Formats: sequence, structure tokens, C-alpha cells
Amino acid sequence: MTSADQLDGLDLPALDRYLRSFGIERDGELRGDFISGGRSNLTFRVYDDKTNWLVRRPPLHGLTPSAHDMAREYRVVAALHDTAVPVARAIALCEDDAVLGAPFQIVEFVAGQVVRRRAQLEAFNHTVIDKCVNSLVRVLVDLHHVDPQAVGLGDFGKPTGYLERQVRRWGSQWELVRLPDDHRDDDVERLHSGLHQAIPQQSKVSIVHGDYRIDNTILDADDPTRVRAVVDWELSTLGDPLSDAALMCVYRDPALDLIVNAQAAWTSPLLPTADELADRYSLAAGVSLEHWEFYMALAYFKLAIIAAGIDFRRRMSDQAKGKDSEHMPEVVAPLISRGLAELAKLPG
Repeated sequence: MTSADQLDGLDLPALDRYLRSFGIERDGELRGDFISGGRSNLTFRVYDDKTNWLVRRPPLHGLTPSAHDMAREYRVVAALHDTAVPVARAIALCEDDAVLGAPFQIVEFVAGQVVRRRAQLEAFNHTVIDKCVNSLVRVLVDLHHVDPQAVGLGDFGKPTGYLERQVRRWGSQWELVRLPDDHRDDDVERLHSGLHQAIPQQSKVSIVHGDYRIDNTILDADDPTRVRAVVDWELSTLGDPLSDAALMCVYRDPALDLIVNAQAAWTSPLLPTADELADRYSLAAGVSLEHWEFYMALAYFKLAIIAAGIDFRRRMSDQAKGKDSEHMPEVVAPLISRGLAELAKLPG
């Protein structure tokens, strides 16, 4: 049993009172376990003698997501419940800070396994891995086939201009995280400018996850070829589905290991290459990958800026603690180079 004072960010007695006031049946004392968190939302498993729930709330320190952000994640999960996309059942959204000190959401607890590390993935045989990949791709295709209007998400984001906003957003992010006299400036500007000039017409409008790979899903505990739920919807919006697919492919880059500071499952050499993943998505979705090099270049640009941001925060933290900065090995420049190489493949 976990007592309330052992769970920073989760007041179990207050949550218990909220559950009862919300009409959620309870059986026995409420307990909880911390699952994950950090810069992202904090996640807890909360349970009584019969039922398990998942509670998510903003982090305790740093830039705290707004109530709107928490509501946004809850809204997309609730909307997708009766679709082909596997998600946890939405239970409740609380936007009253008085309960836990921040907005929070409650969904059903989905039992299964989250495959984060390479060793976990490589414990499966080749047939299982191949079928698992097909299932992951199929789920992403199913998400992109959901009609936003039909599930009440027609206003979940601006239906057009997504690619322009992405290029602009990640370019402005670089200005926030670059180093003084950064030697990478010229190449970053070349890629940013090249992307801006090469923006194609949006392929279509769909719900996009924004961070899709194996560790943002829950696989069945006994059958890892079955996806039980897609999680971490913080970056979801209306956008271009090919950008979602391209980021899934770019996450196969070994640089991801350095970014997450571990051997990630999604970089395992036992998985299909980025090109093979793209082909599987194209076949499953029944779409041609027009302007694919642009989408890949944009995904490399995004991952490079994410890496630069992580490095920037580490440097700032080290400086605040009065110690020499121990930043990650250089990954930004190689990712920018790969983005430029993709752009160079575009005709004309």
C-alpha cells in the first residue's frame, strides 16, 4: 500500500473524495503507485480492492501545462473510444486545481506491457516482432482514417496550414535553445529555409498523434502483436497524416538512443528500416507517399530541435547547480545533415 505522503503530486484522500463525489463506485482503501513522469505529465496507477484507474496530471515543477492541455489529451481519448483506434476508456476530467493542485484526468488502467528498451523488444522472436510492427502501423493508419468531424474533433485544430505552422514553430524553437555563436546555425538555417520553400499542399486533414512509436503504446501482456492502447496524446491535433508517419520513421534513427539516454526499443536493428516502415504505411493506408522527402526532412528537423532543447535544459540545470555542463554527445548536426540530404532528393 502506498500512503498519500509518498506520492508527490497525488493526494490520495483528496482524490478519494473526488471519486466518491463524482459517483464512481469504490471498494476498499484507495492506493496508488507512481508510473512515470518528468518534463511530461505525471502518471499514476490508482486502485482499490476491485478497480484500477490511471491518473495523469501536469508536472510539479517547470513549465506546467495548462488546464486546456490536460483537457485536450482527455478529449481526444474520449472521442476515439468507439473507433478502431485502441485507447483507454475515459472516466473523468477535473479542471479544479483545488483537488490535486492542478487539472487531472482519469482513464481506465489498461493492463499490458510497454516496450521501451531494446532488450525488451529483442526478447521476442522475429515473427512476433514483424507482426507487432504491422499492428503498430495499422493502428496509425486507423487513426489517420478517423473522420475528425464524425467523432466531434472537427475543431481540434486548424484544418489547414499545418505544415507551414510546423516549419515556423520548430524554426522559432531553435532560436530559444541554440548556443551563443552556435556552429550549427548555418546548416539549421539552410534546412529551415529549404523546408519553407518546399512546403507541399497538405496531403489531407486527419487526427495526428504527434509522437508515435512503440513505447507510446501498451501491448498485450501475452500477445505483443496486439496493441491494447495508444497513450501520450499530449501533442495530438489536426494535421497532415504523412508528417505523423514520417516522424515514426525518423524515430528509427540511432540518434534517438542518445536523446532518451538509453538503447530504445524503436532503434533496434531487428525492426524494419525507415524506408521499409514507410512502405508498410503506404500499403496499409492505400496512399502514395508524395513529397515524402519533405516530410522526412521536416521530421529530422523536428527531432534535431528536440535534441537541442533537451541539451539546452541540461546545460541550464548544470549551470544552476554550479557545475560544468555535461551535455549529450553531438546529435543535432547529424540530424540536420540527414534532413538536408532528404531535401536534396526533391525534384527541381
